[in-house]
Amino acid sequence: MRFVLRRLLLFVVALLAISVAVFAMLRILPGDVAAVMAGVNSPPERVAQLRAELGLDRPLPVQYLDWCGALVRGDFGTSILTGRSITAQVGARAAVTFPLIILGLVIAMLIGIPLGCAAALARGRRSRAIYRLVSIIGGAIPALWGGMLLILLFGRGVGLLGVLPSQGFPTSGWGTPGAALASLALPALSVGVIVGASLMRYTRSALGEFIASGYIEMAMSCGMTRTQAVLHVGLRLAMPQMVSVVGLTFAEMITGVMVIENLFALPGLGTGLVTDVGNRDLIAVQGELFMLAAFFLLIGLVVDLAHRALDPRLKASADGNEVSA
Repeated sequence: MRFVLRRLLLFVVALLAISVAVFAMLRILPGDVAAVMAGVNSPPERVAQLRAELGLDRPLPVQYLDWCGALVRGDFGTSILTGRSITAQVGARAAVTFPLIILGLVIAMLIGIPLGCAAALARGRRSRAIYRLVSIIGGAIPALWGGMLLILLFGRGVGLLGVLPSQGFPTSGWGTPGAALASLALPALSVGVIVGASLMRYTRSALGEFIASGYIEMAMSCGMTRTQAVLHVGLRLAMPQMVSVVGLTFAEMITGVMVIENLFALPGLGTGLVTDVGNRDLIAVQGELFMLAAFFLLIGLVVDLAHRALDPRLKASADGNEVSA
C-alpha cells in the first residue's frame, strides 16, 4: 500500500508539472489566437474584443488557475474554432486512434513474440543470422514507406490486389464495425510489422538471459525438452520484462501513429492535433496535449504496478528480504 501511495503521489506531482509545462509552452509560441479567429483584415478593436471574450487579456497566473480548476471538474474547455467540447472532440478522435494502436499491438505481438522465441531457440549460426536479419530489416522499415507499399499491394482501387480500403474512416464510425475494422487493417499492419520487429528483439534478448542463467538447464533436468523449458519456464520468467516493454510500446505508439493517420487519412488524435496546431486553436491544443501526457503517465503507473506484482524480487527487495535462486 505504501508503494502504491508513493506512486500515486508521484503521478499527481507529474501531472501538475506537465500542466505548467503545457500551459507555458503554448503561451510562448508566436502568433495570436484572437487575431487568427478575427481574420487578417479585422480591426484591432475586434481582436481586443475576442481576447477579452476568450480571457486572454487576464494575467497568465489567473488563466492557469482557471484552467486547472476546470480540469479538476473534468472540463477541458471548448474549441475556439469548432465550438465543440474538447472532451467530446478528443473522444471522437480517440475512437479511431486507440483501436488502431490496439490492433497494431496485437499484430506486433503475434509477429514478435513467436519469432523472438524461435530466435532464442535457434542453435545454428545460419538460422540465428536469418532471425537477426529479419529483426533488423523489420525495424529499419520507415512507417511511411511501409504503409505506401501496403497501399500499392492491397489498397482498394490502387493496389495490385485491391481488397482493403486505403483512405478514410466510415462516417458512421463504429456503427458499422466491419467497415471500421477494414479501414484500420492496413494502418494497423503498417504499425504492427515495425513494432513486431522490436518485440522480437526484446523477446530474444530476455529469453537469452534466462537460457544462459541455468534456469532452462534446471527445467530440462526435470524432464522437459529444451523447447518446452524455454516456452514454459523462460517465458514465465521473462513475463515482467515483457509486460513493461509492451506497456511502454503501447504508450509510444500514440505518437508513432501520427504519420500513419495522415497517410491513410484517418481522423485520429495525431491528425487532429496537427490540424489544431496549424489553426492556432490554443484551448484545444493545450487540452489535447494534457490528455496525451496524462495517458502516458497513467500507462507508466500501470506498468510499474504490474511489474511489481509479477516480479516477487522487487517486493522482496523493498521489504529487505532476499530471494533465493
